Amino acid sequence: MSRRTTGPEIERLIQLLAKLPGLGPRSARRAALFLIKNRERLLAPMALAMAEAQEKVTICTACGNVDTVDPCTLCTDARRDRTTICVVEEVGDLWALERAGAWGGLYHVLGGTLSAIEGVRPEDLSIGALIERAGAGEVKEVVLALNATVEGQTTAHYITERLKTLGIAASRLAHGVPVGGELDYLDEGTLTQAIRARRPL
Repeated sequence: MSRRTTGPEIERLIQLLAKLPGLGPRSARRAALFLIKNRERLLAPMALAMAEAQEKVTICTACGNVDTVDPCTLCTDARRDRTTICVVEEVGDLWALERAGAWGGLYHVLGGTLSAIEGVRPEDLSIGALIERAGAGEVKEVVLALNATVEGQTTAHYITERLKTLGIAASRLAHGVPVGGELDYLDEGTLTQAIRARRPL
């Protein structure tokens, strides 16, 4: 039977850190110990930043991006091409494309992909909002920058069929994106090439 070696506050910190992607119980303990050892330099500023994020961060009602303003800074940027929308699964994918500087149009975050196994239906994603945005009159092309998975391909096909009824062109990323690959883990060069070499569906 294992005995608790720390107080409940530290145990709570470890448990919360263990919920983060990529961190298991052992990594969470090491991260918690590192933060505690660096209380003034890291723990205090991190606690403050997290409190501010909790208070100020919101979801953009136009595209689904995460920001401190709604609509977000990308949607209100007058320099962006408003005739094109790049569709991504999650906010992390949007951030990856922005880091690469590969896209100058608008974005739309679906919030996932269609999945019969997991019971994710079109109405569970922001597909309806995308079709509404695309059909508002200004949009000429929708780029489907979805992960090269079975679910991503199924979602792309479904959206393409919906867009056809509006007479809006749909394209997808080139095959520089590997099958089974996730956008957030790809390098900037691969993302940029994939955007440039997109092809019609």
